[in-house]
Amino acid sequence: MNAATLGNTGIETKPSTHGALASYALESKFEFLRVLRTPAFAAPTLMFPPLFYLLFGILLNRGNAGAAHYLFATYSVFGVMAPSLFGFGVGVAIERERGWLALKRVAPMPPGAYLISKMAMAMLFVAIIYAILATLAFFLGHVRMPAVEWTLLGAIALLGTMPFCALGLMIGARANANAAPAFVNLIYLPMAFLSGLWMPLGMLPKFIGEIAPLWPSYHLSQLALMTVGQVPVAGVAGHLLWIAGFTVVCFAIARRWLARAG
Repeated sequence: MNAATLGNTGIETKPSTHGALASYALESKFEFLRVLRTPAFAAPTLMFPPLFYLLFGILLNRGNAGAAHYLFATYSVFGVMAPSLFGFGVGVAIERERGWLALKRVAPMPPGAYLISKMAMAMLFVAIIYAILATLAFFLGHVRMPAVEWTLLGAIALLGTMPFCALGLMIGARANANAAPAFVNLIYLPMAFLSGLWMPLGMLPKFIGEIAPLWPSYHLSQLALMTVGQVPVAGVAGHLLWIAGFTVVCFAIARRWLARAG
């Protein structure tokens, strides 16, 4: 909201820029701490991508530098999915059902602070996951890249939270608290597999490769693989447009459903 009403005096005051930024930061901090103190969310979210990469990218492909590079890029994308999908899909569903979302709407907080705090939480988790993956890739996978490629891949991972946050929000806006985890799990792992995040699409049946472009994780993984030189740099604009369009559509649907929910 743009103004906060003080009691019943009818006097309104607009928050200062500094106050608004402080509110965003405080909301983001508490959202991160809330999720971090939920072991059922934090532990698997932070550990699954590094453990999968350690097993499939390093231990089972020991001495294969190409596999270590390739899977480092795709598991960086895999690490984006859980914080975004579960943070929004399950978190919003629970808070909407318990009335917390309605309370947030009438609270004197900056516009968008609720969603921005959840996006900031997802990005911070993604940054931690990427740091762990990069450490494993460098010291155990012997991945060597110019500094600009490490940085660019990390940036792609961070910005890649957008489509999955939008998809998670759409799930959270519609599903109830009990069903939301099931819906997210039905999307999360199958989408990762069908996008070629766990192994190259060339090793999978042909039809999987044909339907892979349907998933946002595929387009994000192609950008990641281009960054580390594992696929030719081509169609960047197409991948970006697909991701942007998917994000906008999901956010628009979620907004409409949330408005109907009151």
